[in-house]
Amino acid sequence: MDKVKVLEKYLPPEAAPLIGRWIDYFKCEFKISRNRGSKFGDYRAPHQGKGHRISVNFDLNPYAFLVTTVHEFAHLHTWNEHKHKAKPHGTEWKNNFKKMMQPFFEKDVFPPDVKHAIVSYLNNPAASSCSDLTLYRSLRKYDAPKEDIHTVEKLPINAVFKLKDGRVFRKEEKLRKRYKCTELKTKRVYLFSPVAEVELVEG
Repeated sequence: MDKVKVLEKYLPPEAAPLIGRWIDYFKCEFKISRNRGSKFGDYRAPHQGKGHRISVNFDLNPYAFLVTTVHEFAHLHTWNEHKHKAKPHGTEWKNNFKKMMQPFFEKDVFPPDVKHAIVSYLNNPAASSCSDLTLYRSLRKYDAPKEDIHTVEKLPINAVFKLKDGRVFRKEEKLRKRYKCTELKTKRVYLFSPVAEVELVEG
């Protein structure tokens, strides 16, 4: 099946031809991956005879899929230019991400709120894209509704919630950017991102 047709199932359709051309141009193995709770996408540099490899979670909404794809291609492009000399989300990567995002801005692919969040993220070199909560929240608005799934920040203090692996926690106070949560079984304290997805335990 034509790769552009496959990409159109995951990306805004007008973005698919350019991503298809990038896959060919950079000779990249591009994989649509199962959900990985800890990350949306991944880039692997050439190693032991394998070329560039990018994977992106299959269950992202089209705008999140595109932002993640461009994010990973910017890593690839930065590796081609600088190898290991550039920091993962350093200035070189930021500049490439900005340049590679430009064609999609010109095509007006993104809704205004997402575009605004990307632009403000790109003007804030301190944030890595995974921890940029404004961008993450604006992308999440376009997710299909998920029953019984909440973000930690939306739960009341002392709410009890569980993760996919079955571990159960109680939400406590906010410490700077993250929430302190205690695992009920072990009494160990963990720090959770405000946008971590969890299931509320009725009690």
